[in-house]
Amino acid sequence: MSEDDSEELEEEENLFRLGEYEGERNEAGERHGYGKAILPNGDRYEGQYEHGKRHGKGIYKFKNGCQYIGHYQENKKHGHGTFFYADGSKYEGNWVNDERQGFGVYHYANNDTYTGQWFAGQRHGRGTYFYAETGSKYVGTWINGQQQGTGELIHQKHRYQGKFMGKNPVGPGKYIFDIGCEQHGEYELKRRGEMGEVEGEEEEVSKPLDPLWKAKKITPLTFYTPPLDEVPLPTEAQTSEASENVLAKPEEDMEKDKERDQDDFNDEEKKGKNEI
Repeated sequence: MSEDDSEELEEEENLFRLGEYEGERNEAGERHGYGKAILPNGDRYEGQYEHGKRHGKGIYKFKNGCQYIGHYQENKKHGHGTFFYADGSKYEGNWVNDERQGFGVYHYANNDTYTGQWFAGQRHGRGTYFYAETGSKYVGTWINGQQQGTGELIHQKHRYQGKFMGKNPVGPGKYIFDIGCEQHGEYELKRRGEMGEVEGEEEEVSKPLDPLWKAKKITPLTFYTPPLDEVPLPTEAQTSEASENVLAKPEEDMEKDKERDQDDFNDEEKKGKNEI
């Protein structure tokens, strides 16, 4: 994931030091209303200002090719917006204080996609990750960017239901096959080479854990409803009333926001051109 969105300049008040500006101002001489700015580093912004800061709908174009189209609040991406990254990836969804937060869709450069909840810039909550190369997808719980908790890993001809830690399945679960049966069992995490260690060797660097499946029984298909895990929010991240309002925004509302934002921005652009 690219983090070019963190490079935006926070202050634009000093015209002599911070680039060029063309647009509306208030009685105090601050940038206020619709305007266009060219920053000293070559970035460009076009959109709404309030008391000298980006505030409202706008388009920010980075000199490295990145682009953000969406809402701002006091110079920070806040509300609904779309960020186009230099590597070809794209995020469309909610932002809080310059971070991806709430409901959003991330299209990765390798054509993978994640659709679901975010918190403090990370996948956090319920979400679906689609693997473009294999056609498989994970549907379940995420914590701090990792698959953790109840989930389902769906392949072309079978699926696995159970709990996950990191990318590994752990504990009881079952495989469901298209031929009409289920295999129940349990995953245990074993260190690589744990079963074949040589006596007398000193302890080596910790080896990674691999999941080991232990099958127990095969049954006909049964109805399964995964329990909904409670997902704790990160304790270090700061929250606000605004962030709570966007934490679980439905996907169908996102397209409506996108269309409304584009219409509003076009109206503001026409208004600004007439008044400048």
